[in-house]
Amino acid sequence: MSGSGRMVARLTLVVALAGVMAACQTARFGGQPQQREVVRDLEPGPSAPSGIVMAEPLGAPGSGRIDDFPELEPRTASAGDRQQTAALSEPAPQPSRLSRTSLVGSWNASEPGGGSCRVTLSSTPALDLYRASASGCSNQEVASVNAWDLRGSEVYLYKQGGAVAARLQASRGSMSGAISQSGAPLTMSR
Repeated sequence: MSGSGRMVARLTLVVALAGVMAACQTARFGGQPQQREVVRDLEPGPSAPSGIVMAEPLGAPGSGRIDDFPELEPRTASAGDRQQTAALSEPAPQPSRLSRTSLVGSWNASEPGGGSCRVTLSSTPALDLYRASASGCSNQEVASVNAWDLRGSEVYLYKQGGAVAARLQASRGSMSGAISQSGAPLTMSR
């Protein structure tokens, strides 16, 4: 291509681009914004009502004004309402919540085979668990207990090395479950 040929090609490209740009600027393609009427002088409107603000000291706590509330008309109670009211007035039995502190202390363990021994649950921390000890236990799993933990209502007894020695369902005065390795029953009471 000669110099004039390149010049014509460039000029054609510029004209084509100008045409595309002009087409993009039309209102049809969202180009020129429409002229909007600008209100220069605003007429003042009515102002917000202003009144005198008065301050009063608050009354003593609990001395609300009862006469501010509307009185309700008494309703005659049906038999179903009376039963429902009686059921609501009786306190529901609260489940006894177990805590670690309620389980701390000495427990009499009934071992498999009829023997018994002492298991003491301590509140002294031992890493993520709490210290425990067993004395006079003939069952090797129970005798090796050195830590414990409470998870929900289950007590886990651990032996050295972190393996679970026994898992017991606990209540305030007793625990019952099984020794992990043998599956033999284990109960503990105060």
